[in-house]
Amino acid sequence: MTETFTGFSVGYAIFLILMVAVLTFLARAFPFIIFSRGGKPPAIVNYLGNILPPAVMVMLVIYCIRHITPLMWPHGIPELICIAVVALLYKFTKNYLLAMVGGTILYMVFVQVVFV
Repeated sequence: MTETFTGFSVGYAIFLILMVAVLTFLARAFPFIIFSRGGKPPAIVNYLGNILPPAVMVMLVIYCIRHITPLMWPHGIPELICIAVVALLYKFTKNYLLAMVGGTILYMVFVQVVFV
């Protein structure tokens, strides 16, 4: 009998980890395999690459502010301040990661310390 790890055999767990690793690698390599002809990617791929990042950011902002209640304290003040901070950080640094991390840290400080 094989040893078990939370109800699964060790062999099954290793197989599962290997399958996830292989599928993740293939998903990452798939675009390079398709577009490795040496030519440019199709126009639709370039269009989606230009239009999707801002569209996703807008959807995330809407998702984050969907439960703001303007008639109850803190009236959405921390969210609006952090949205402005993220926009300013990105405007001056042109770094999405810095802007998102900075806004997230500021928001956590606001909701846990300032606007309690």
